[in-house]
Amino acid sequence: MSAPAKRGMSGVSTAYLLTCAAIGVAGGIVLIGAWFLSSVLFLAVPLVSVSVAGIWLMPAVVALRLIQRPGAGLLVGLISGLVLAPFFTISAVGTTLFWSLFPELPFLATLYRRWSTWLHYGGALVVGIAYPILAAASFNLWTIPVGLQVAFFAVNIASCLAGTWLGILIADRLRRAGVARLARRRTA
Repeated sequence: MSAPAKRGMSGVSTAYLLTCAAIGVAGGIVLIGAWFLSSVLFLAVPLVSVSVAGIWLMPAVVALRLIQRPGAGLLVGLISGLVLAPFFTISAVGTTLFWSLFPELPFLATLYRRWSTWLHYGGALVVGIAYPILAAASFNLWTIPVGLQVAFFAVNIASCLAGTWLGILIADRLRRAGVARLARRRTA
């Protein structure tokens, strides 16, 4: 069977789909623990719960860094959410897609022509700023002293940058080990 036939009309290979599935399931398993930890922290010390926010970025970052193909982060986010749904609710899919969108955006902005490391950190910085604003009501953010608001943003940004760094580290090690070679973007 020729390469185009194996890929189908959409250009998506089985290796790509299986690699995204593996990353998505692994990410979902990690996120089960993160979700419980975040929930406990939110109940006990809500402002500290964002210290684990970066974990939600990791699966998408791993996929985008390792595979370097459009939509890989979102596909992995979808799969991670489906893994989480039985433990939480179907809204977990929306949550993981939300967090997977931000690592994908810088590459979309370049029309997936550039795969520079700094683009990963750009997505982390954007969600690090956006999430506190979008979730401000949940945390009663605008009612607390300005110093705590600044700390909240700083912790969230640091967590997102750290989660991205860890995702890049994991992807680079997987690449060196030869993982996902067939699923990667073709540069021809």
